[in-house]
Amino acid sequence: FAGGAAALAVLPGLQDMALIAGLGAVASLVLVLLAPGAGKTVEPDARRIIVDGSNVLYWQDNTPRLVTLVAVVQHLEWLGYRPLVIFDANAGYLLGGAFRNAQAFGRDLGLPAKLVVVAPRGTPADIILLAKARKKQVPVVSNDRYRDWHAQFPEIQQPGRLVRGGWRDGRVWVDIDAYAPARAAA
Repeated sequence: FAGGAAALAVLPGLQDMALIAGLGAVASLVLVLLAPGAGKTVEPDARRIIVDGSNVLYWQDNTPRLVTLVAVVQHLEWLGYRPLVIFDANAGYLLGGAFRNAQAFGRDLGLPAKLVVVAPRGTPADIILLAKARKKQVPVVSNDRYRDWHAQFPEIQQPGRLVRGGWRDGRVWVDIDAYAPARAAA
């Protein structure tokens, strides 16, 4: 590019073109540097975590509550995790009497739809979330022990792969708090 601009500058009658080309290059550089996401790194899979949405819904008073799941998602994000939430197909019926797809749950949770999975009817969400946890080698937030799946997914029994939590004193707690990176003092 620089060679082309230099040639334009020395050829008779093309100096104006060289000036325009140079200004265009500077403007392009500024736009690239100011673009959303410029200078940010992509989060590695190590900061990802899978949430058993159908299980976490019940953490407060053993009643399915979306507010409980929202609190867990926000807490995990505050700790620096990027949660992927997976639901059984009937989760929407439990909360509001109607099916909810990934887009609807994503809006409810403040997550993009690509970070929400609703299992197809007749397919247990457990197999989907355990397979994804294996593939990405990330922990699962749930109080389910997945005993029916130990033979197929023995790694779920390894320390750190299953993260328990609950609701205490009006707020959420998650066992991963002890493993989370140190956060700057607020």
